[in-house]
Amino acid sequence: MVQRLLWAYDEIPHGTWCQSKTYITTAFGGLIGAIGSAYSIVLNPTNSHLEAVARAGPHTFTAAAVGAMFGLATCVNAQVPEKPDDPLNYFIGGCAGGLTLGAGTHSYGTAAVGCVYMGTVATLFKIGKLEGWEAFEDGSSMAIDV
Repeated sequence: MVQRLLWAYDEIPHGTWCQSKTYITTAFGGLIGAIGSAYSIVLNPTNSHLEAVARAGPHTFTAAAVGAMFGLATCVNAQVPEKPDDPLNYFIGGCAGGLTLGAGTHSYGTAAVGCVYMGTVATLFKIGKLEGWEAFEDGSSMAIDV
């Protein structure tokens, strides 16, 4: 499902169909938040199902909001300078996501650090896609001929 979401996000040209891109990043953020909440509940068990849902909700919705802000800020910013593939668009989107995370946790420090880190990671992700970086090697180039 994650691969399908990322593929759908890449298929839509930057700066167009912002509602679709925002929907995809919201779904991706919500999925990551739900997975993180599930781990939290498994590692720190609750006494009732209602308590588990109450603990999972804020994490899931905050992650979904971070994804929504990333998608919206990235797409809208791609329209403004008419440079849709600019890595700066991704920095601004990541920074907006980090600020949303800080708002969700009620922490200025989390907002500031989240802005810098998420913006940097998003920028490096975009630069890597533009330059054709590979996240993992297939291992064949690691072989040594004797």
